[in-house]
Amino acid sequence: MGVGARLVAEPGAGVPVSGRTPHIGDRVDYWDDPAAPKPNSRKPSASVLARDGGGRVLLLRRTDNGLWTIPTGGLKKRETLRQCAARECLEETGVEIETTTLVGVFSDPRHVVVYADGEVRAPVNVCFHASPVGGAMGPTGEASAVAWVDPVRLGGKEIHPGVRRRIDWGLAHDEPWID
Repeated sequence: MGVGARLVAEPGAGVPVSGRTPHIGDRVDYWDDPAAPKPNSRKPSASVLARDGGGRVLLLRRTDNGLWTIPTGGLKKRETLRQCAARECLEETGVEIETTTLVGVFSDPRHVVVYADGEVRAPVNVCFHASPVGGAMGPTGEASAVAWVDPVRLGGKEIHPGVRRRIDWGLAHDEPWID
């Protein structure tokens, strides 16, 4: 089975997370899938569970795989994880945030990401709680849509299980998760 052939929601279920066929160049995410390629890298990244004054969650729809996610991205050499989280949120959504507390450290190797350049990554992600402090929310080169979503409506969004773990933990717990 070639790259992009499986996006699974449950272990061994073989049920696509995305109903569309990924295009060449797309990012493809796997979850607990024995058919997923073996990772050849692990890189640190940061994400944010940003909530507005009404408790809604900031989500964006990725342009590379069509899934909804929280703002997330790779750590650059000369920045802290908090700086990375704030930069990625602004780049992906137009929203300026202030990070507050830690949601958790998520490094479960069941999440595998395949990129067009041949990298097969098992992500290591540090997720922060955050609040908006400014900016102009809107689509970007990385997001075809950006929205504040009521937590009770998250089930209606197509969200990768690895990302959903971060959201669910952050909404339900005060103490950080650590894989």
